[in-house]
Amino acid sequence: MVAFTATQIPNIEGRIYPREIAGDLYPNGIPIYPEKDLTKLIRENGVDTVVFAYSDVSHLHVMHKASEALAAGASFMLLGPTDTMLKSSKPVIAVCAARTGSGKSQTSRKVLEVLNKLGRRPVVVRHPMPYGDFLAQRVQRFSKPEDLDRAKCTVEEREEYEPHIARGAVVYAGVDYEAILRQAEKEADVIVWDGGNNDFPFYRPDLLIVVVDPHRAGHEILYHPGETNVRMADVIVVNKVDTAEAENVKIVEENVKSLNPNAAIIECRSRIIVDDPNAIRGKSVLVVEDGPSITHGELPYGAAYYAAKMNGAREIVDPKEFAVGAIKDAFQRYPRLSVAIPAVGYSEQQIKDLQETINRAAAELVVSATPVRLTEVAKLNKPLVQVRYELEEIGKPTIEDVVRDALKLQKK
Repeated sequence: MVAFTATQIPNIEGRIYPREIAGDLYPNGIPIYPEKDLTKLIRENGVDTVVFAYSDVSHLHVMHKASEALAAGASFMLLGPTDTMLKSSKPVIAVCAARTGSGKSQTSRKVLEVLNKLGRRPVVVRHPMPYGDFLAQRVQRFSKPEDLDRAKCTVEEREEYEPHIARGAVVYAGVDYEAILRQAEKEADVIVWDGGNNDFPFYRPDLLIVVVDPHRAGHEILYHPGETNVRMADVIVVNKVDTAEAENVKIVEENVKSLNPNAAIIECRSRIIVDDPNAIRGKSVLVVEDGPSITHGELPYGAAYYAAKMNGAREIVDPKEFAVGAIKDAFQRYPRLSVAIPAVGYSEQQIKDLQETINRAAAELVVSATPVRLTEVAKLNKPLVQVRYELEEIGKPTIEDVVRDALKLQKK
């Protein structure tokens, strides 16, 4: 192993993957470079093979990277589930997706709700979010809000961990996924893999639930490794059918059936819950959404936008002219962004940029659908209405049906 390269997530490159985790072959650790240096790294280090190992990119993007590697003289490969999935001694239910922002988190919460109802003791293992110190993040366990403060979690980490903790669940995350699994197995009846982006799971699942999004109809066959997930799935959740066009729901379901005719299909709505809907009516509002969903996830907006529209906002303020720092950079990097601010918060500076952008905006109210309440991480000069969303099945089968079947539990 010569090096890792990094993209999508800021502040990953320029660091060293530590020797304590890399192993004895790497006394100096493994350096991490920006992906733009790929050709240079291949040529300067005589690289034989490039392994593509990140997610939520188009098939076309993957092949562009393959072409770059081949042109520089290296072979190009993808590692599959047989080589990457770890086997657990406990049942594993994995929740993954065709694209980021499809609704994995709410589906994972639904799975936890079902398992608790069935008297099981689930533990969540979250896909890695290595934004801090690798050694400090080797194995992380979160069971209360204070654990998040102690670990100095970013907004992105809090978005994923807090909703589970609020429901009484234990969440594991970090870098060393073998060590994380063995630790989690000690206190779990069932491991719930809560996926990130559209990666396939790191643990071999007994039940693989994959969420698809009809707001991006066709993406389930155009993105890597989302198509892999769809083909492997035991269950496909077609989410957001209440806000998507009926024709797009039909397109997604036809694509899913052509790729994986044996998968069970569950149609679901993403029920939007607004803390104070009356506060929105007649107001000019600033919309803040989950960051990855509307950046590299390519959604134009999410639940906050729908909540503002449904509850009679007078105006949705265009945030671009008020954007500073990392938020301004996001609008430039992702031209599809329009009326929604991405809640990026990978660093203290990014949180400051988010805070300043919101405070500069000529709006009366903030409507936010990031799972973290922004007033807990930033000082805002205008009131905030929080938006949440929960999964609701339409018809049969339900999540409980497929979980019972996977765990071989009979209905009472």
